[in-house]
Amino acid sequence: MNTLVFDIETIPDVELGRRLHDLDGLPDAQVAKAMFALRRQRTGGEFLPCEQQRIVAISCALRSGDALTLWSLGDERSSEAELVQRFFDGIEKYSPDLVSWNGSGFDVPVLTYRALRAGVHAPRFWETGEDDVGFRHNNYLSRYHWRHTDLMDVLSAFQTRRATSLSTMAHLLGLPGKLGFHGGQVWEAWLAGNLPGIRRYCETDVLNTWLIWLRFALLRGVLGREEHAREVERVRELLRASPEPHLQEFLRAWDAAQ
Repeated sequence: MNTLVFDIETIPDVELGRRLHDLDGLPDAQVAKAMFALRRQRTGGEFLPCEQQRIVAISCALRSGDALTLWSLGDERSSEAELVQRFFDGIEKYSPDLVSWNGSGFDVPVLTYRALRAGVHAPRFWETGEDDVGFRHNNYLSRYHWRHTDLMDVLSAFQTRRATSLSTMAHLLGLPGKLGFHGGQVWEAWLAGNLPGIRRYCETDVLNTWLIWLRFALLRGVLGREEHAREVERVRELLRASPEPHLQEFLRAWDAAQ
């Protein structure tokens, strides 16, 4: 079975903001500031709705065969359209079970809106049994199917008011949680030209999500205790073998939390 854990990082779609709010001529930072201010007036918070988000990073962990691989799609020069198409191409190729944290509430709607904008082709993701009967009762679109497990949704018993954050759940389970910065700082990092830092941050969110899923798989009986221990050790082996500083930092923080 192929399992793909994914996470996205986004910034304000300032191009859309200019059109929505008649802000032609203003620099990106000022357009985003206006978008945040308008959102705050309407809702009391600054978090922009899904359709006003632009994807700048998509990170994944793929568990397939005997391997666990962690990476960010594309490179620092890749366009948003390329990142989104690569994500859906992976689903087309592997038909993996997807795992996310708040993926149903945020990542998937944003990916869908940006895929529409870019003219992406993604038939496998939208399969519900017309061409493959195996997707009739287990597909990516149903909230209660296992082909996409949104851990935040499932663990809160599908009750939004009971949902917790990825960072809090990670700390509850003795995992590192957020490292470097948090999601609210991605725009600042983007303005500073720190896309590499954003991609690294996204990868550590994927690691936390995968480790939470492993514990959930143990709870459900999908994994036995020995299998769970082997999968956790597989993550540690990946981290120990990596020369990447952020993954070494994750391992040190994990050891300290344990």
